[in-house]
Amino acid sequence: MQNRIYIKDLKDHLDTHSTGSGQEEVTIAGWVDVRRDQGKMVFFDMRDMTGKVQCVALPSRTEIIGKGKEIRPEWVLKITGMVNKRPEKNIKTGVLNGDVELEATSIEILSKAEIPFELNESLNLDTHLDNLPYTLRSERAKDIFTMQSSILEAYRSSLRSQGFIEFMSPAIVGGDAEGGSAVFSVNYFKDHKAYLATSPQFYKQIMVGAFERACTIAKVFRAEKSATTRHLSEITQMDFELGFIENEREPMKVLEQTIRDTVRVVGEKHKNIFARFNTTVPEIPTEIPIFTLAEAQALIEKEFNRTTEDTDDMSPEDERQLSEYVKKNLKSDFVFITRFPTKKRAFYTYEDPSEAPFSRGFDLLFRGLEINSGAQRIHDYDMLVKKIKDWGMDPKKFSFYLQTFKCGMPPHGGSSTGLERFTARMLELANVKEATAFPRDMTRIDSRLAE
Repeated sequence: MQNRIYIKDLKDHLDTHSTGSGQEEVTIAGWVDVRRDQGKMVFFDMRDMTGKVQCVALPSRTEIIGKGKEIRPEWVLKITGMVNKRPEKNIKTGVLNGDVELEATSIEILSKAEIPFELNESLNLDTHLDNLPYTLRSERAKDIFTMQSSILEAYRSSLRSQGFIEFMSPAIVGGDAEGGSAVFSVNYFKDHKAYLATSPQFYKQIMVGAFERACTIAKVFRAEKSATTRHLSEITQMDFELGFIENEREPMKVLEQTIRDTVRVVGEKHKNIFARFNTTVPEIPTEIPIFTLAEAQALIEKEFNRTTEDTDDMSPEDERQLSEYVKKNLKSDFVFITRFPTKKRAFYTYEDPSEAPFSRGFDLLFRGLEINSGAQRIHDYDMLVKKIKDWGMDPKKFSFYLQTFKCGMPPHGGSSTGLERFTARMLELANVKEATAFPRDMTRIDSRLAE
């Protein structure tokens, strides 16, 4: 928009570059946040992508005061005016434009609005999701997705600094990388059945053969019929894979460095958002604590005086209680779990014969929730083919994937972090759907699905 300036730059135009009227006129554009009548004057707060400012329509400007009384929240306006100092008693310290206001000399209505309710009022989650095109404008939602953008940028930047090459993983695949997870099918060309990817796993392993270190930010899809606060049908995974490793501890070290870098960058950049959500920057000690599954469950039984129900995996309550213990006693918001039974992990997970029946897999818990799963992978072609058969699957259906192992692969491993879960735990949100701009689950694709 010609001659428009951003609201954050209004202070630069206070009492400068005199015009015939004695002051410079500037033009802003944005949305009306709130409107207030005060005596014969009208005040309204305007917002754009950079911030907010209070505007005032004075009664001496007849046309302006008329339009000022007409406008409502969420109307889109183009306003020309003069930047003035606020009266001393009305100054808001520590707030952008808290000491200035814009005296409107011209108001152009670009778009009118009809709103279902006040934008920043407290809502239940379903009401928030039912009205996303509107509620995503709220301060809370903008804070969440501003932070999520920074998490994504910092995570990616850390991996690149550690020598990883980023590639784009496909969302339409010929088979299921998880070997049996519920998948969404797609009608493909020539009457062929394809699937939405449940993981970029096969592709990042293939890319290890090209680059040694590869990473991807991938959309993945799970058709699991899970209606919980932690499950979604479409998620964003931040994945990496690296070659020439001794064991799973090497990808764990890469992941720890990436998490540490991400928390540092986000913590420095968004102190104000953490404060508004009444939480703190996550705590990470010199080394993230590591427990085997057996050690973790023994500790839980001792410290919380209960019996763990599934000795092959961590239950949500196990994750919550272990994280509570680690935070209190080891000053860490993160904790690794290793040595899961091989039978509970994906078919490509490596098991050293001397460590059977346990795999070289791991999970990372963050404030009571699993946000990452990883492992050393099988790199031997014959061993991988045997494992596929042992799982009751047909190696022919994995022929594309298996080519990379026929051509020679080093010992390798990696991990996958869920962006939405990571974001949710950063701000201690109760439901991962709130950390998803446009969530898909069993009950909704944009709008709620019919019963």
